[in-house]
Amino acid sequence: MQQETKPNFWALTPLIIFLSIYLVASVIMGDFYKMPITVAFLVASIVAVATSSGGRLHKRIDLFCKGAANSNIMLMVWIFILAGAFAQTAKAVGAVDATVNLALSVLPDTLLLAGMFIAACFISLSMGTSVGTIVALTPVAVGIATQTDLNTPFMVAIVVGGAMFGDNLSFISDTTIVATRTQGCNMKDKFKVNSLIVIPVAILITIIYLFQGSEITTTPTVTPIEWLKVIPYILVLTTALVGVNVMIVLLLGILCSGIVGIITGSIQFWEWIAAIGTGISGMGELIIITLLAGGMLEMIRYNGGIAYIIQKLTTHVKSKKGAELSIAALVSFADLCTANNTIALIMSGPIAKDIANRFGVDPRKSASLLDTFSCFVQGIIPYGAQLLMAAGLASITPLAIMQYLYYPYLMGVAALLAIFFRYPRKYSR
Repeated sequence: MQQETKPNFWALTPLIIFLSIYLVASVIMGDFYKMPITVAFLVASIVAVATSSGGRLHKRIDLFCKGAANSNIMLMVWIFILAGAFAQTAKAVGAVDATVNLALSVLPDTLLLAGMFIAACFISLSMGTSVGTIVALTPVAVGIATQTDLNTPFMVAIVVGGAMFGDNLSFISDTTIVATRTQGCNMKDKFKVNSLIVIPVAILITIIYLFQGSEITTTPTVTPIEWLKVIPYILVLTTALVGVNVMIVLLLGILCSGIVGIITGSIQFWEWIAAIGTGISGMGELIIITLLAGGMLEMIRYNGGIAYIIQKLTTHVKSKKGAELSIAALVSFADLCTANNTIALIMSGPIAKDIANRFGVDPRKSASLLDTFSCFVQGIIPYGAQLLMAAGLASITPLAIMQYLYYPYLMGVAALLAIFFRYPRKYSR
């Protein structure tokens, strides 16, 4: 059971320091590769432990370690390990190249961008998980970028955008379940409100990608399709779509890649084992970031940083529009602090329900706003699981992806407009 905390602005100091070191320093220097995100998190984590209340140093360190090792953080670490192993083994046996070649064979050049976005939307909507979608499609997107001379961060951002679309709308998404339960409404009702806000954005983004795709002039080299090597990706996508746990999905993908590689002669047994090890090692930085972030954010919570923001957001609300804006700001900041949209919803949902009841906000609208803004923030923060995973699989930095995240940014804009213009009208009375 978590300790009740008093609001405390200074508890936010580690987060402010992290953002200053990582973002501000990178902007000033004009080089987003100059400041390693691990160093920024290390400095912020040291500040969090040094300035925290909680007794002697060893007790504060123990609190930090508990935050880094909570069940959600460790689950993410497990997924990162398995995702790295699958990505590397699939690449080693030629599954990525075969899948990219299949996509290039089926889709005309002008439809590559829109096709990748629609595929990511469909898969994430069916799976209910953005991370699983990113794991499955990012290597394919990187392969297509290489074949067509497209910008790799741009292609990866297309996948991330489509992944956040499904994370926001899917009936089996954790965020949908938590948002509807905390607000006391049915999933189908929340889906109706949500879809009226974000589906027009998805259509607009698809049209943009169609226009951008028409400018592709490099014709990729297409070789005969090796159907057997496509099987690992087909297995991963199929099992994910039918609702199999993401960890089991990745394990099946690793095993299938090894079997296919040995059968086709593209890899030997010990080469397969070595590829698994290489893939796990490649996730090392990502795992370190996740652990440091988990510990730092727990220190912020313990010392009253999140309680401070909640207090400030709810003090001056006087109208229904103000109530909806406070709900949006509440879940956005909670996600900024926790880097996990499900946890952010669990923390802010009950408070949002109180605000909604007090000012007459329709629970279907409040549930939609909670889910949409949590996914908006989660899809753009450089230390969230989605961008970290995508960047790790593509061997780029999260900040390189951020400038191309068309869908998440416009989703946030659309949600804000829905508040200011009382849209949808039926649910804003």
